[in-house]
Amino acid sequence: MAQTLQHPGPADVNTLVARMRALESSWPRTDGVAVFHRAYLSATEEPSRHVPEPPTTLDVHRTERYLAAVDTASTARRPPACWRPLFQHRRHPGVRPMQFALSGINAHVGHDLALAIVDACRTLDCQPTDLEGEFDRVGDQLTALEERIREDLMPGPDLLEVADPLTHLVSAWNLERAREAAWSAARVLWGLRDLPELAEEFRGRMDDGIGLVGRCLLTPWR
Repeated sequence: MAQTLQHPGPADVNTLVARMRALESSWPRTDGVAVFHRAYLSATEEPSRHVPEPPTTLDVHRTERYLAAVDTASTARRPPACWRPLFQHRRHPGVRPMQFALSGINAHVGHDLALAIVDACRTLDCQPTDLEGEFDRVGDQLTALEERIREDLMPGPDLLEVADPLTHLVSAWNLERAREAAWSAARVLWGLRDLPELAEEFRGRMDDGIGLVGRCLLTPWR
């Protein structure tokens, strides 16, 4: 018999979205974190305007993971390694908006989404395979987010000709591969749930690796 998953009410997601709107208004538009944040918030709100869907536990947990990183950085503590490059370089004049946005989505998909699947499984007392439909739905939203980032923030043709290495850099990161890696990491972490030390070691290695990719994406171009 298929398991019935109990999802949170709209207020849970609405509260998080309200927090994100408040953060958006508190940061300068040129802030690197704000660049990613605006794209993420827009992609989060867009589906509900056109095709209303009930929020899911996975939606809540992955947004909570991102906001927890923001809160940690805002109090001068160390956020997860995957988020540190973005917070450290957020005001660097040589990093372009496209790089900030891709570094953020790299951290959010590779780290936050993977851990949010595990969080949701614990909340709902289910297996990762029970969340495949929700994972695919999140994937559609993330695809819209990446498309928005590339359409809105990709430099124009003249600048691309001058900054050709940037073109190669941003083209090297692939959302589909990142999503596949996140799903595999979540399944591994769920399988290690009764071996907390080993699970924490795996999570730390995953976090560090994603952080390295994020740092590469933020290579300054001047």
